[in-house]
Amino acid sequence: MNTVVTSKEAILNVSRELIITQGWAAVNIRNVAAACNVSVGSIYNYFNSKSDLIAATVESVWCDIFHYSEHKRDYDSFLSCVEWVFDSMKKGDEKYPGFFSLHSMNFVGKEKLSGQQLMAQSWKHMQKELYRVLMSDQNIRSGAFDDIFTPEKFVEIIFSLIISSLLQRNYDCGGIAGMIRRVIY
Repeated sequence: MNTVVTSKEAILNVSRELIITQGWAAVNIRNVAAACNVSVGSIYNYFNSKSDLIAATVESVWCDIFHYSEHKRDYDSFLSCVEWVFDSMKKGDEKYPGFFSLHSMNFVGKEKLSGQQLMAQSWKHMQKELYRVLMSDQNIRSGAFDDIFTPEKFVEIIFSLIISSLLQRNYDCGGIAGMIRRVIY
């Protein structure tokens, strides 16, 4: 058995693969060590606990879902970015069945707070990217926003609709796309 893992990323790759093939229950220190062909102690060199491993795996899955190579491009519009998000959610749900609804249950007690903070951090990153794309969209009609209905508020509303769709496993963005068209274009 190897005693050294090549990287933290290698462990996370194996953890993601375990989720895909065996489900969330398979992600624990012993199973990951066995799948990596390393000692349990080697995993502890990178993660202090199962909770740390789970949290890093959750973050890794979120990144895998929402950082496909297409994401590196600039979007034609805010609407195309939102459509990409819905497409990514659908692909993510297919690749990691139940991830969006089940991963939060892997955190208990004080670890739940850590999991919630990680989720909030991921969501804040997504909102910042939506805002960036919105502000660079040259097709937004003049007067779409004002001091009360700001671009930030609009992104918050759209993001809450995205999260609602995510939790309901509804990856049809037709209604949200229609609303976006009517409100800002």
